[in-house]
Amino acid sequence: MARIVITRAIAIDSDEIDERFTRAGGPGGQHVNTTDSAVQLRFDVAASPNLPDRVKARLAALAGHRMTQEGVLILRAEAARSQELNRREARERLIALIREATIVPKARRATKPTRASQVRRVDAKARRGAIKSGRGRVKPD
Repeated sequence: MARIVITRAIAIDSDEIDERFTRAGGPGGQHVNTTDSAVQLRFDVAASPNLPDRVKARLAALAGHRMTQEGVLILRAEAARSQELNRREARERLIALIREATIVPKARRATKPTRASQVRRVDAKARRGAIKSGRGRVKPD
């Protein structure tokens, strides 16, 4: 059982990853119809004992439609003709996604606009309104 190192603190077991091979779409010769070169990588995020809950939650948000309702992340790689290259690409994408989920987003602190900026905004709106009102047709008396 090999370990896949994500960060210094997080590593997952390679047996947590399920890889299935299918035929890739797109153009090709006679050989393309007989080889299963596309890779569908499945990683059960919800059942993984090696990921902290906060990372699991951020990973679910990052994954979007690639995550099933049961918490299984599905990645598909079929860019290369070689099964091994597609396997490597799928694993690299999984590692990159988990690494991105380990980054804690900076908390946004609510701020108020300054009094001077509020006054500038209102003055600019008044000036712009005066310019637009001057464009209308002159009514005859």
